[in-house]
Amino acid sequence: MSKHRLWTPNGYAPYWDEGLETMPREKIREMQLGLLKETMSLAYERSAFYRKSFDAAGVSPASVRGLDDLEKFPLIDKKVLRERQEAAPPYGDMVCVPTDEIVYISASSGSTGVPTASPFTWRDFEEWQDYEARLFWSSGLRPTDTYCHSLQFTMFVGGPDVVGAMKVGALCLWAGAIPSERLLDIFTKWKPTAIWTTPSYAWYLGETAQSQGIDLRKDLAVRKIFVAGEPGGSIPETRRRIEELWGASLFDYYGLSDIFGACAGMCEKREGLHWAEDHILVEVLDQDTGRPVAEGERGELVLTSLKKRARPLIRFRTGDIVSLTTGLCGCGRTHLRLHGIHGRVDDMLIISGLNVFPSDIETFVRKNQDLTGEYRLVVNEEKHLAHLTVEVEHVEGYPGEIEELTRRVVHDIFKVLGIKPRVKVLPPNTLERATHKAKRVMDLRVKP
Repeated sequence: MSKHRLWTPNGYAPYWDEGLETMPREKIREMQLGLLKETMSLAYERSAFYRKSFDAAGVSPASVRGLDDLEKFPLIDKKVLRERQEAAPPYGDMVCVPTDEIVYISASSGSTGVPTASPFTWRDFEEWQDYEARLFWSSGLRPTDTYCHSLQFTMFVGGPDVVGAMKVGALCLWAGAIPSERLLDIFTKWKPTAIWTTPSYAWYLGETAQSQGIDLRKDLAVRKIFVAGEPGGSIPETRRRIEELWGASLFDYYGLSDIFGACAGMCEKREGLHWAEDHILVEVLDQDTGRPVAEGERGELVLTSLKKRARPLIRFRTGDIVSLTTGLCGCGRTHLRLHGIHGRVDDMLIISGLNVFPSDIETFVRKNQDLTGEYRLVVNEEKHLAHLTVEVEHVEGYPGEIEELTRRVVHDIFKVLGIKPRVKVLPPNTLERATHKAKRVMDLRVKP
């Protein structure tokens, strides 16, 4: 099952790889520097793009003497990945191995609908899935569990992560993205104890089960829900309401197709998302200055792969807004932790001069027990100013006055965010439910 020692006289071991997971911070940094130097050499020697990019910036692998030297190197983003793939099809000139060494690709369509491929060698794939097993183990998945993988398999990088659950030794059901009725039938017949989906779909699926007369606690056996793809899993109010709905514990994961599946996730203490620091180097940068923010402050997540050979990424701007800590977790693991994904750069709204993310609004909507938890943000422009309308739903049978509920929602948002949006309280089931990733923002402003 695994090269790791998973059983002790007192039961299952708490760590998948104790030496790595509890490594002192200074040792982690030493390990990362060695891996970074190898990655830089690989990229410069094997990739036409990186050689040209480094030369233009006046840097080379020899420029890396410490981790801080990474700041000297150019940033890249999704647009660069797409351009390089189109310039040198099919995989682009960032690839560092011959095509016959590539055994798997994931793909992300992005905003233009042009798929960008993320290639893997066999070693890339194996090391990725060993990390997924480590992540699952930290979240409490064990060989005694039955795990249902309810994520898309079609070119989606989260699909193969079911292999990580198999490495743990769990009985795995490869369900994929199938209609809710079929998925609930699997849950009823095969009684999985753990599932993986998106926060929106976990919510939708729970509501659907209840509408069919299924008692989520008595008729099903789900006790762990792994979620990814949206900020909701790290928003305490959203996590609490999904847990109350299912009678299960929720664990937030984060990943991206451009490197590999889940790159970070919650352990059983759920004090943030532990990062795969032996695989990926993290920077959190101020969007305006491009300089690192202080620990705990929000900034854009920028990643550099440390082990991936097929197509290493160096200083890749993810577009995700995060904050992190290097403080020791209660579980004893030392790798840095994300406080969650606060939003995306392209989802950020500027309202009355303040930055607002959908996740900021979600906190208030999910906390209010008189609301269903569904919401939508509608932005329009009046007299050259952006105006925000927050659409929410009241719960079935709400006995109070809608005007009073509206005033409360406006007050709660203003008290913390400093803005007074327009609020529309709609009847239950008015807003469309998401069966994968929810789209929370409707921007009606005329684009230039």
